Amino acid sequence: MTRRAAGRESDDESGPRRLCVATRQSRPVDELIRFALSPEGVVTPDLRARLPGRGVWVTGRRAAVDEAVRRKAFARSLKTAATAPADLGARVEGLLRRDALQALSLANKAGAVTTGFAKVEAAIAAGGVAALLRAADGGADGGRKLDAALRRNDAAGAPVVDLFVSAELDMALGRSNVIHAALAAGGAAENFLARCRRLSFYRADDPQTDGPGGPQDDDHAAGRPTPDADDATDGPGPRTENE
Repeated sequence: MTRRAAGRESDDESGPRRLCVATRQSRPVDELIRFALSPEGVVTPDLRARLPGRGVWVTGRRAAVDEAVRRKAFARSLKTAATAPADLGARVEGLLRRDALQALSLANKAGAVTTGFAKVEAAIAAGGVAALLRAADGGADGGRKLDAALRRNDAAGAPVVDLFVSAELDMALGRSNVIHAALAAGGAAENFLARCRRLSFYRADDPQTDGPGGPQDDDHAAGRPTPDADDATDGPGPRTENE
């Protein structure tokens, strides 16, 4: 008889599965976040699942991480003293945001990012746009026009990521006042979108709903344009864009 590693569940055709210590449900590993202990005994997020030593898995939702902290599930599952910071949920979200923005920076260095309303509109018309980025604090008018451009060019299914404010996009792209951007199709865009889906899934409320690749999360993470986007009301849109 072989012994099963801590937190490991039997794998199936969909890939490896692990037990969430907060919900006590088995899920695919790409829907969970691994946590390990630092040498000082502090619970540490392990987004890449590469840190040495024993680890535990938690559903990749903020609510599940907060519940694991509240229930002291880390120490119980690891069977040793473990300090879980009270703000662990917020720390994980910060790491996921940084991870996504780093992927965006790499896509930019690879020449896969176009910024500025006019250039983004032209990129949509030319085809090959994998996704749009829209600053969460940007105005609504430009967004509606680009949504319309997507529909005119049979690209209405392209995801529109609005998870980040303009200042975050500025830092990732090394430019000022970024409100709109387009990502060209390719590996760099897919890498960034995968991290955005993971972040969006984490920020959602219900730890029992579909994982980062599920249909619910796809629409939420991507912020896809709706058929009546042109009829939406104007938002405050305090930020303006440098073309």
